Amino acid sequence: MGYIENFEKLGMGMFVHFGIYSVFGKGEWARSFSDIEKEDYEKLAYKFNPAKNWADNLVATAKRAGAKYITLTTRHHDGFSLFDTKGLSDFDVLHYPCGRDLVAEFTDACNKSGIVPFFYHTLLDWHNPDYYSDFSAYVDYLIKSVEMLCVNYGKIGGLWFDGMWDKPDEDWQEDRLYATIRKYQPEAMIINNTGLSELGKVGHPEIDSVTFERGKPAFVDCSDKHRAGEMCQILNDHWGYAANDCNYKSVGELIENLVDCRYYNCNFLLNVGLVGNGSVKALDKAVLAEIGKWIKINKNFIYGCKSAGIEAENADILTDGKYYYAVVKKVPMNASPNVTHISETDGVTVKSDKKVENAVWLDSGESANAENNRFKILPFRYGTSLAVRVAKFELK
Repeated sequence: MGYIENFEKLGMGMFVHFGIYSVFGKGEWARSFSDIEKEDYEKLAYKFNPAKNWADNLVATAKRAGAKYITLTTRHHDGFSLFDTKGLSDFDVLHYPCGRDLVAEFTDACNKSGIVPFFYHTLLDWHNPDYYSDFSAYVDYLIKSVEMLCVNYGKIGGLWFDGMWDKPDEDWQEDRLYATIRKYQPEAMIINNTGLSELGKVGHPEIDSVTFERGKPAFVDCSDKHRAGEMCQILNDHWGYAANDCNYKSVGELIENLVDCRYYNCNFLLNVGLVGNGSVKALDKAVLAEIGKWIKINKNFIYGCKSAGIEAENADILTDGKYYYAVVKKVPMNASPNVTHISETDGVTVKSDKKVENAVWLDSGESANAENNRFKILPFRYGTSLAVRVAKFELK
């Protein structure tokens, strides 16, 4: 099995935005959108000193959420690097009070716990003057930075780029950039975010996974090679930590995003913005834990699943190659006739020439009582409300 197929089987990842903007607490674009001057903003690096156990705690939170991989912002648009640039830049963690290679701490924590580390790396850069005045020199700097990430941290799952949309007419030397990755990390996923306006666009033949930034996933174009898809989503309205953002998506909505991704053969990359000390905000941690609970209750079926290519009434049908899964959204709770009513016509009909057998609801183990490839949608029993139900079955 190839590395792209292995990536698809991971199913769910955690996106982590972390940098000196985390100290400011006004989102990852604070340098651009706030009134703070560049010099004052960059002084935040003197206050950026995460707790020693930040990476271990982050990985524990990711595992509780059901994530199999984490994509960390090794350098974001402000140009500050969380890794030792070996003298390539003085705007990194080693040149400030933190004095530690946070990417090394991150990869060590991931490897200890069986989580696959991925690296986000910005393409645009507000700090480096060459980005504005000598673009060719800037690309040299960018590729040398990426080479360091490929060489110094062992095997990684992939690199996730973002920002080429900022200068679409420049020569980004993509062939050279991607060749550098292939040289040192031949099985690393290459992902380049196309932004909000180009959902699912491939962009370059070497791309291994297309992105759907906060957009509904779709089946990916694999006409030239097998290629994965990944939807990245935020819990509230910011990628980086914003102290005054309480506009959270519901757990039910996020679970629907997750199962939509799996139906379209895409992974779900759910973001958290770390607080300046490296901790996960309590509310973020709680939402993530509820998603992890749903995954566990439903027997971890999301890993390795993809569209079965079978139509059904009132459900999406997925398969892991052996079993089939009917995913039913917005299932109500059975409280009383005045609160919940599911009529006899509310059911799932699997449109297949084969016969549905051994259909059970994953969350309860109850039989789905399939007859003539149709089973009734059962409401959640009072005391349980999980938003989305999944029935496992066989086709014979």
